[in-house]
Formats: sequence, C-alpha cells, structure tokens
Amino acid sequence: MTVRTLSQRALNRALLARQLLLERSSVSIVEAIEHVGGLQTQYAPSGYVGLWTRLAGFRRDTLTAALEDHSVVQATLLRTTIHMVSRREYWRCAIGIRRARRAWALRVGRDKAGEPALIAAADRLRDALADGPRTVKELDGLVTGFVGNASLWVDLVRVPPSGTWARRRADRLGLAEDWVGPEDATEDEGLAHLVRAYLRGFGPAPWRDIGLWAGVSVTDAKRGGEGLRLVRYRDDADRELVDLAGAPLPDPDTPAPVRFLPHWEAVLLVHARRTGILPEQHRPKVFRTTNPFSVGTVLVDGHVVGAWSLRDGRIVVDPYDELGAKDRDAVEDERAALESFHG
Repeated sequence: MTVRTLSQRALNRALLARQLLLERSSVSIVEAIEHVGGLQTQYAPSGYVGLWTRLAGFRRDTLTAALEDHSVVQATLLRTTIHMVSRREYWRCAIGIRRARRAWALRVGRDKAGEPALIAAADRLRDALADGPRTVKELDGLVTGFVGNASLWVDLVRVPPSGTWARRRADRLGLAEDWVGPEDATEDEGLAHLVRAYLRGFGPAPWRDIGLWAGVSVTDAKRGGEGLRLVRYRDDADRELVDLAGAPLPDPDTPAPVRFLPHWEAVLLVHARRTGILPEQHRPKVFRTTNPFSVGTVLVDGHVVGAWSLRDGRIVVDPYDELGAKDRDAVEDERAALESFHG
C-alpha cells in the first residue's frame, strides 16, 4: 500500500487548523485549550493572547474566571514549563510526564543525596501546603532550590490571583490534589493522552516530535500510542509521520489569515519545525539567550514575518520580511485589534 506523502505546506495548514489559527473558533475556553494541547504560559498574558488570537469574542475576564473556578489549571507540566490545561485533563498530563520529570530533577539536582533528599524535601513542601496555598516568599527557605527540583517531585498548581492578567507573577502555589481533586489516571492513560493531545493539536508528526513536546522519551511516546487508532504518512524527507484517524488535513492551498501569536507560543518550538511556521532564518531572532523572554510573533500566510511588542501602551510591529500592501493592511488591522485587547 502506498503511503501518502505530505508536503511541508500541507503540514503547515494541518497545524494551523488544529491550533485554531485558520479561523477564530466559537468553542469554549476549556474546549479550545484541550484542542490545542494546552497553552504555554511562563508569561501569564501569553494564555490570554493565545486565546484571543484563536477564539471569536474572547474577553480577558473569562479566562481569569476559568482559572478561579478551577476549570482551567496552570501548572508546571510539559517540558517542565508552565502550561494552562483543562481541569479534566490535568492528571493525565501530570501523571504521563511524572516519571520523566522526576528523572530530570535527579539529573540536574545539586543535592548529592539524590532521590531520598528530594523525597524528604517534597514531604516538607506538602506539609507546608496542607492548610492551603502559600506564596513562594512564604515558602522560601523551606527546602534548598524549592522552586526548582523539589517542586518537581510534588504536583503543584499556580493558584489565582497569581498567574493571571492582573497579577502576572505565578508565585502562589497549592497542592494539585486540593485544587484539582484526587489523582484519577494511570501512567499508561497519561502517556496515551499525551500522544492523543499532541496529534490533536500539532499532528501529523514523527514520534520524536511527540516526545520533545511532552518531555518524555520516544520509547514512552510509542508506548502511549499502542492503543490508539493511528494512520501513517511520510513527509518530504521520507520520515514516517503518525496521526489520529480522521484528523483534519486541509487543502495545502487553504488561505491562512494574519495572526499575532503570544510570547512562548508552542507552535514555534522545535517539535513543530517540520511545518515551517517559523522560517529557520528567523529562529535566532525569536529565541536567543540575550532575550530569554522570547517575543510575540506575526504570522502571514502561516509563517512568521515579524515580531510584536507592547511599548507605552501601543502594539509595535518589528517586521522581518517585506510585505505587500494587502498583507500590510491585514497586519495593521490585527495590530490595532490586539492593541484594543490590551487596553
């Protein structure tokens, strides 16, 4: 049987469709966050801008309300970075990555005592949070390197009002079992969820990219896919791609509207390099050690053509590529809309 080959442009349009970037959607906040595989939010406003660019009529207060009513949860999850996920998917994400996250904590830990020291520190952390959320400042000194390695041994969430548009520093923490509810997934269920979530939001993809996105090994990614109904494709480099059966594959010639993406947007990371959404000549401009904050980016025809930032209350665009008049007008319309959103 001949396996269908997907061009980079076909993969680009599949990514845009699954990330709700071909047209703004009317689904709920929870549905949108699940659809795109969670939103990376080291910078709290990224979740808000990420939903604004994907949802019709999105308002900032609706996401804050979702964080407050626990239907959306913010925590250190995929790739040990802060993400917003839905409450109903939280434990599958957390348990799917738990073993890999703890192994990483041991590799980078400064405490030579290793796992026993981390377990002891985690127990002190749980005890300190048993009566409810506390700020990082209140927990300071409880354990060495608490915000880093010890916290990776405990399932914690960022508790509002921290990590919201109004209070951007995600510095108030609580135990996940108190905020979300008791664990309700196994590791096998978690790994299967991670594969399904990635392909739902970013597929089709090679196994390596699934593992990179989640922060698990290729072996664990394949294990997660064992019970799923998957189809296979090839890309232009003849690499195998897997995908969920029936997942959307738009026509490669589908028009793509101008979109402004937030800081730390996951579609720009290396796990999605196959889609060409971030031209390689622009990657050092977006991710560089001199600017660890990253930048907001502008998409034209499904590709990054410039950066944007908020300066003195204005959204300012720094172009990387020269645009035609029609595209410049579309960028200006979207720029003005984002500026109004920030107002």
